[in-house]
Amino acid sequence: MNKDLESLVLSEDQIAEKVKDAAAWLDERFKAGDTPPLAISVLKGSVFFFCDVVRAMQTPVQLDFMTVSSYGSSTKSTGVPKIVMDLSSSVQDRDVILIEDIVDSGHTLVRMKELIMGRGAKSFTVVSLFDKPARRAVPIRADYSCFEIGDEFIVGYGLDYAQQYRNLPYVGILKREIYEK
Repeated sequence: MNKDLESLVLSEDQIAEKVKDAAAWLDERFKAGDTPPLAISVLKGSVFFFCDVVRAMQTPVQLDFMTVSSYGSSTKSTGVPKIVMDLSSSVQDRDVILIEDIVDSGHTLVRMKELIMGRGAKSFTVVSLFDKPARRAVPIRADYSCFEIGDEFIVGYGLDYAQQYRNLPYVGILKREIYEK
């Protein structure tokens, strides 16, 4: 385990099992569609989860990416998500799957739903690796969440602090002295 972590929250095996479950849930939901849904990753945090989920799916999907920032180098959301890099695909009349790392305050998810549906998407489905309801500031949820967590600051498997720890293959709680300097 990384020396900057207080404790391990999820092992690689625990994550892999939930990735399979999320992919199976999406397969069931989109198996009857005439056109492949568009799966969107919000970079950078969801990239590992996104890749693992879409590779585990049996349903054909098309992929696109966005960068939305609401944390910067902080441990708390600013509440004002900013689109840094937009999609290259049209969502008009498409089933859209947003694959997120974590639903925290909910501000980013609200902004993404408004944006995608406002562009004419047929549907908007959200799959998240983590749900952190203790921090929810707006009434929104993912359609499918793999894990519910408390109000700890976690890193690993795409989740970061100041662009570090994303490449850890597991998820752990970051020691407070690391981010309260």
